[in-house]
Amino acid sequence: PRSRRWAAAYALTLGVLPVLPLLAALPALAGVYALVRDCATLSDAALRLFAAAPAIAVVTTVCWILLVAAVVRLLGRGIRPGTYPVRGPVAWRAWLVTRLLNGTRSSLFPLYASLATPMWLRLLGARVGRRAEISTVLPLPSLLTVADGAFLADDTLVAPYELRGGWLRLGTARVGRRAFVGNSGIVGPGREVPDQALIGVLSDAPAHSKPGSSWLGRPALPLPRIPTSADPGRTFEPPRRLVLARAAVELCRVLPLMCSVMLAEAVLIGEQYALSDGGFGWAALLGGALLLPCALLAALLATASKWLLVGRFRPGEHPLWSSFVWRNELYDTFVESLAVPWMAGAFTGTPVLNWWLRSLGARIGRGVWCDTYWLPETDLVTLGDGVSVNRGCVLQTHLFHDRIMRLDAVHLAAGASLGPHGIALPGSTVGEQAAVGPASLVMRGESVPAGTRWAGNPIAGERHGAVLPPRDGTREALPSGTGRALVARRAS
Repeated sequence: PRSRRWAAAYALTLGVLPVLPLLAALPALAGVYALVRDCATLSDAALRLFAAAPAIAVVTTVCWILLVAAVVRLLGRGIRPGTYPVRGPVAWRAWLVTRLLNGTRSSLFPLYASLATPMWLRLLGARVGRRAEISTVLPLPSLLTVADGAFLADDTLVAPYELRGGWLRLGTARVGRRAFVGNSGIVGPGREVPDQALIGVLSDAPAHSKPGSSWLGRPALPLPRIPTSADPGRTFEPPRRLVLARAAVELCRVLPLMCSVMLAEAVLIGEQYALSDGGFGWAALLGGALLLPCALLAALLATASKWLLVGRFRPGEHPLWSSFVWRNELYDTFVESLAVPWMAGAFTGTPVLNWWLRSLGARIGRGVWCDTYWLPETDLVTLGDGVSVNRGCVLQTHLFHDRIMRLDAVHLAAGASLGPHGIALPGSTVGEQAAVGPASLVMRGESVPAGTRWAGNPIAGERHGAVLPPRDGTREALPSGTGRALVARRAS
């Protein structure tokens, strides 16, 4: 009976979660009602709504921030290190916090990878030091400590819960002073990244490591690396004028949210016209016709922001505290907060996405299947004819260790494929008809030979099994094993 009660609690929570954004929107909706209730015509109401779009976007966002913070703080009081049954109050709290914060990485995307991110995590209950740089991290905040000057890159998973055999394990996680956790890196329960240590892309933090060490892979292996020295005023200790300049650029991240609100208002007003003229049937038929031009406009606005803010991406290096990096993040906000929810997210794996990516500067051949929009610096991406890039892949054209943004090209030759959730790092090439398996990492500067198959983190060559005649007389390969193979690598 107890387990059934908790199963029902999980199911009920899934039904309640979509209500929370509506609660956050209530103050803005009340303001909208007060604004349009005395309008004589729909045209008058439309003009007032468009004029109020900036205020609607800001009020709704602030209310959502406060609501999420209050819920996460309340739930975090019952989250402590230990091992707990999956069907119990502590596991339910940890699961709900993770669900909420995973959603905010999209709905509150402008907050992430900004000066506001450390303040956001402190509001959620995490302990975050001075000058920490944090992107789209997914933590259990009450268990997280980030020291001064640490860097957490995109999609890092820090202090998560672990599930095994019906039990859930929780533990604290600490990222040390000036330590670095790369894209999709994991710092599990009870793990610590020592001061000035580095955890590479798609890698786990080891159970034991020394300050200044570097690690790559799952399981993590030592990575020989010489840290790059740079001007501290452009990396770890910026002057006040640069902090203010960055803050001014990041304030512009509200613009995509305002544009999204205006597009939603346009659809709402169009539907209202259709409802008053032809009833529910006509309004339902017109919905798609209204959404398509809005999707096109959202995509075009993101494209325009790219060319206006950063122009053409080229290989090179840029310190964290430079306008290029801030402008690039602003452009990325237009993509993630405007183009993705209105267009790109619905058209992955279609020619429409390819057309849009070409408008951003990517070189994409004929017959390409691209099931991801994560091409951060599009001008540096080349996809040959017939390439397959599967869901969740990242063509990672930049790295950010030592607080220096390093840009280089990624090239997939004709007929190559990158498996689901795979990552290709800057300077990498996948040869013609070569295949890289799921959740695999193509290292920086690697060249995968044509016609070969690879998998792993980091990738290793697959060894084909012997071919033996089965009972029916046909030829069939035995299950293949895996073995290390030599890859042409440039020094990282």
